[in-house]
Amino acid sequence: MIESMNLVILITSILVIVAVFTSLVSFRVGAPLLLVFLVVGLAAGEDGIGGIMFDNAPLAYFIGSIALALILFDSGFETQLRTLKIAAGPSVVLATFGVMITTGVIGGVTWLVLDVPWLVALLFGAIVSSTDAAAVFFLLRVGGINLRDRTRSTLEVESGSNDPMAVFLTISLVELIVLGGGDNVAFELLQRFVLQIGLGAVFGLAGGVAIVQMINRIKLEPGLVPIITMACALSLFGTTSILGGSGFLAVYVAGLYAGNKQMRMSVGVRRFQHVTTWLAQIAMFVTLGLLATPSEFGTVLIPGVILALVLVFVARPVAVWLCLMFFNFSRNDTAFISWVGLRGAVSILLAIVPMVEGVPEGQLLFNTAFIVVITSLLLQGWTIRRMARWLGIIVPPRHGPVDRIDLELPGNANQEIVVYRVHDASAVATGQRIPRWARPSLILRDGTSLRPHSAGPIQGGDQVYIITPPRHVDLLDQLFAGPAEGANDVELFGDFSFPASTRIADIGRLYGFAVEDDDSELTVADILERDLADNLELGDRIVYGTVELIVRRTDDEHGVIDVGLAVEQQVAKPKRKIPIFQSRSELLLIWKDWQKRRHAQKDAARTAKLDSDAYPQDLLEEVTEDLPEDVADDVPDDIAGDDAPEPDAASDDPGTKGNHP
Repeated sequence: MIESMNLVILITSILVIVAVFTSLVSFRVGAPLLLVFLVVGLAAGEDGIGGIMFDNAPLAYFIGSIALALILFDSGFETQLRTLKIAAGPSVVLATFGVMITTGVIGGVTWLVLDVPWLVALLFGAIVSSTDAAAVFFLLRVGGINLRDRTRSTLEVESGSNDPMAVFLTISLVELIVLGGGDNVAFELLQRFVLQIGLGAVFGLAGGVAIVQMINRIKLEPGLVPIITMACALSLFGTTSILGGSGFLAVYVAGLYAGNKQMRMSVGVRRFQHVTTWLAQIAMFVTLGLLATPSEFGTVLIPGVILALVLVFVARPVAVWLCLMFFNFSRNDTAFISWVGLRGAVSILLAIVPMVEGVPEGQLLFNTAFIVVITSLLLQGWTIRRMARWLGIIVPPRHGPVDRIDLELPGNANQEIVVYRVHDASAVATGQRIPRWARPSLILRDGTSLRPHSAGPIQGGDQVYIITPPRHVDLLDQLFAGPAEGANDVELFGDFSFPASTRIADIGRLYGFAVEDDDSELTVADILERDLADNLELGDRIVYGTVELIVRRTDDEHGVIDVGLAVEQQVAKPKRKIPIFQSRSELLLIWKDWQKRRHAQKDAARTAKLDSDAYPQDLLEEVTEDLPEDVADDVPDDIAGDDAPEPDAASDDPGTKGNHP
């Protein structure tokens, strides 16, 4: 027994080590990290070189559920309130209606492809309906793809919040299949939805409040604070699930609340959760890889690939378009959001539920879901950066790379110590002064501690210790960061730079271009915000007269700080505009144009009819009565009209021709 336990510990630790080192492949070649971990599990499984026999589906589901709960709590904890405000509406719609639309579309195709009962087909649609938060976060945050805040926030919040909906649909459909559906399946699902989502949201909010109050009021050893936070999150997950609510939604809401409140030791909690989340991802992905049996995939390979292609090219795009058309996303942003719909560990985890609950088609659904996930990762995971560039939605970064370490002060002080390693080309290293509210407390230079007043000008390579409120850290990042990619690109940001408060009339006089009278008192920021509406991003530009105004620097609220001026207008490449994913405003324009064309056709038909009636019979007779008889008789019938009166008997008399009756 002891030898078996030691063997399990050895094998588990080796798998974790291999998974960590193989993750380097993901960073080097851009492979999705989830795919790497799954491959490790498959290689160690019964059909791989490891030959490990693992077929305990309940244990795999248990490990996966704990791991997913920790991942969702961390996802909520890392979601900033500003991000939530930007993307709350579209993300919630995608996480609810988007999941249901995807379930319906895939369910219909599954019914045709796999030839299973319609309730089982809907179950498979629910299994693969949610995106994978771990894969999306890794590809967007670690992959270095810089998107507009609204697009990025929508993807991150959706991927973290759509799992509870998929779990609810999967478990509810499994219960209906096993216990037998009633006469009104839709009503039963609605009842379950209200109960699970309602209890999950309420318990999650209450749990988040309880976690924050407990951490702030009870003095615990600093090393115990992250542990008790994680334990509280898992307790909340278990309690909510036992009472019939959605435990996954509860931990996400609790993390969202706690992460946006002032909580003691929050920096330490974040670090601990970062480590725990990585370990949870590795454990879940490798376990699911071990559970799979690739030798059984042959019978479902073609149906699985077909369902994956339908999911990627039909179900996900349709769901995203229908959900986002009312939020006026651009076509390219909508297309990118639909493409970043990677399926991952959640889909494989949910595919275990039918096997555990004894659904006859459980193994078929699990194998098919595995094929769908692998296809999705191979097709979408490797092409996200290329798709973003092809659609032209990548925006310049706000600042360059920054080397920063956060150290939290003990107690309840609303301050933290931020340590920066000064970049040689940063604003501070090139002479810009540090604000008074962020004076350094200590400077390390070449291994020597220096007091700020005796250190002289800050130099590249210095380590600067600053005590500051957490909300000011983003501002300091801009001072200590290296130059952003393309920061000095004249084609991207223009020849000259002006503060946003500069009047357009002053610039017009300086560079000799005409300014409209109504714009003479407006600043360059006013002009940009008027023409580009809200949500300005770096690099956005407009043509004004003979010059171009360019957004050069913005704050966290997308307010313009600096404006670039391009004296010679660049020949801009036409932005790629795909022929689908029209927004609500574009659909309204299409509708109005169709209405105009319809009215124009009606007017043309009415005019043609009036023209055909322009020569009534009495006028025609007046015109022809003075003509000779032989000429009048030769007037064509089509001129006289089809409804001209037939000549009566009296008309045969030559003496009556030309007389009105």
